[in-house]
Amino acid sequence: MHIAITGNIGAGKTTLAQLLSAHYGWEVLYEAVEGNPYLADFYADMERWSFNLQIYFLNSRFEQVRTIRESGLSIIQDRTIYEDAYIFATNLYRSGNMTERDYQTYRSLFDNIVNTVQAPDLMIYLQAGIPKLMAQIRKRGRAFEQSISEEYLSSLNKLYEEFSESYTGGNLLIINVDNLDYNANPSDLLSIIQQVDERLAVSL
Repeated sequence: MHIAITGNIGAGKTTLAQLLSAHYGWEVLYEAVEGNPYLADFYADMERWSFNLQIYFLNSRFEQVRTIRESGLSIIQDRTIYEDAYIFATNLYRSGNMTERDYQTYRSLFDNIVNTVQAPDLMIYLQAGIPKLMAQIRKRGRAFEQSISEEYLSSLNKLYEEFSESYTGGNLLIINVDNLDYNANPSDLLSIIQQVDERLAVSL
């Protein structure tokens, strides 16, 4: 079984992945944030480093998908290969932080790769408003994230909504997390687990 968790920066993907992993006894594949050689440079100069960062993430996510399918294990994935193209690269291109040439090269590579990828059995989209995202970003205190603006998060949110409305790759569960704290409130986590169980039962 392959569950993938999507959502904006600060939505709580990693925390939920860890909690679901503990509940189901499944492994987690995390987003390549720690040790990423481009991330700090990207937040300091998005236009200069956008193409490099997106290629790094695309390669990392493709490796993860191969690992998932080859392992034969049930795995929870923190962020998906789809977000790289449909959310982040698209946003960089629309905002002028990725050139037309780089964007078309990136999308051509992505299209070739995604044709070989099997969609997750269940995709969970954590939907969150800007106040929630900003609070979570401040709380976890990553230095390179502190310069992220509300405008940037808002533009990503719009693309996430477009993506969730048009996604046809498989089973999609949308959870609004604005009023949830599944890390501290067991009833919030139980509610999510019940929804996941229902969707997985349909997938079997």
